[in-house]
Amino acid sequence: MPFDAGKLSSRERQLVEKLVDASRDLEEIYWRQSDPEDIPLTKMLLRSNEEKDQQLGRFLWINGGRYDLLEENRPFIGSDPTPPGRALYPKGMTRADVEAYLHAHPAERAGIYGDRTVVRRENGRLVSVPYRVAFGQWLGPAAQKLKEAAALSDDPAFAQFLRLRAKALTTDDYFESDVAWVKLENPKFDLIFAPYETYLDDLLGVKTSYGSAVLVRNEEESAKLAVFQKYVPEIQDALPLAPEDRPSKHGRAAPMEVMDAPYRSGDLRHGYQAVADNLPNDPRIHQQVGSKRIFFKNYMDARVQYVILPVAKRLLREDQAAKASAEGYLITTLLHEISHGLGPAFSRRDGKQMGIREAIGSTFSGLEEAKADITGMLGLYWLIEHGALPREKKEEYEASYVAGIFRTVRFGIGEAHGRAEMMEFNYLAEHAAIAREPASGRYVIDFDKMSGTVASLAKELLEIEATGDRARAEAWFQKYDKMPADLATALKETADIPVDIDPRQPFPEGLK
Repeated sequence: MPFDAGKLSSRERQLVEKLVDASRDLEEIYWRQSDPEDIPLTKMLLRSNEEKDQQLGRFLWINGGRYDLLEENRPFIGSDPTPPGRALYPKGMTRADVEAYLHAHPAERAGIYGDRTVVRRENGRLVSVPYRVAFGQWLGPAAQKLKEAAALSDDPAFAQFLRLRAKALTTDDYFESDVAWVKLENPKFDLIFAPYETYLDDLLGVKTSYGSAVLVRNEEESAKLAVFQKYVPEIQDALPLAPEDRPSKHGRAAPMEVMDAPYRSGDLRHGYQAVADNLPNDPRIHQQVGSKRIFFKNYMDARVQYVILPVAKRLLREDQAAKASAEGYLITTLLHEISHGLGPAFSRRDGKQMGIREAIGSTFSGLEEAKADITGMLGLYWLIEHGALPREKKEEYEASYVAGIFRTVRFGIGEAHGRAEMMEFNYLAEHAAIAREPASGRYVIDFDKMSGTVASLAKELLEIEATGDRARAEAWFQKYDKMPADLATALKETADIPVDIDPRQPFPEGLK
């Protein structure tokens, strides 16, 4: 991940270095949320002079612990299975345990289900500890560094965001700083710096983990996004949902940035390497001001070059593999991220409104990733029908989308994106939009069937989120998230192609 600091002034370089330094504090927290027992081992192995020690230490670093995030969280050190709640809940706790406890102590639900609390067991009771307390040792220094970075910024709005985010770290209230972040206009520098995603929590699906990304604007690529920003409200209005389940996006901010990320930490650094993000996740922010889509150009370029196109050439019929492109993958990824902010903002259950994450539970992450994929493709067809994207590129976009599926299912269903796209593949195959040629062993896309199949799947996923039907979501994935034998056989042909990239960052990494 090269970074040309020569294009920055001395003051700007100091700003970037201060943001990187603050990001290292979030790295410390992430490990204590994910797998704190492996911190001493990882540090010891990485400092060893033995090559095998260094290789194992590097693999621990890639995964942020002993569980292989791209192999269904299987342990590669020892045999103990991954705790579904990692270190965010007492060891051995199950969802049934939590619900039984809350049945006896209903007043404690808000704390136990809080997205920024660690649940601990003390004297036979469950205690919810706010993140600001549990991780205060690192949040305090991180907040101070953000204040120092604000003093180095020549952008008053970005400086104010940094000061607000510093305050949020010590209060666990990110609302004001999230609003300020979404409202930033074409910043030269930007920063993701919060506990946003719930990928570590397979118990309740609500606890967020800390992650950061230091960002520098890619002006040329950012300028190309205007057409997509223009049509976000119209795509929302066209979704196959009742009007009350698709709140209007007219007048809501939908900023999009193409950025290079010279440094990432925490949940943006380990396991799956995101090439884009749609944040914040707070539905209140989506309703009041919108959300921001960020595309990590350097990560996207690496994924396409080292993974996407090589996999497509192995698995798709030759003429269709040739259609997959970096541009097509960028477009489908862009629409995926837009679609995280589309659809219902809340679930309706028994006439009451509740958060979709809480309603769906541990299946939420996979469901939401699938919804974003499929709703993004639905949006793509809308843009083509309305002349905003060229009709002659439709097959290029679809081939690029399918190539992305082949890349992602290699993660297995233990990872949210892998589970989502495994389900998508099986649904497309069930409806003959994708089929394997017996003679060649290659897969073929039926381009005539793609749009109709996508539309029917989008309706199902959007309705599950709108109704908050946990049982329906779990039954849907149970039916569709298993890898079929023919695909498992085909994927063996890609064994020499990387499953994902391991970024080498231009700033020192590690644990203190």
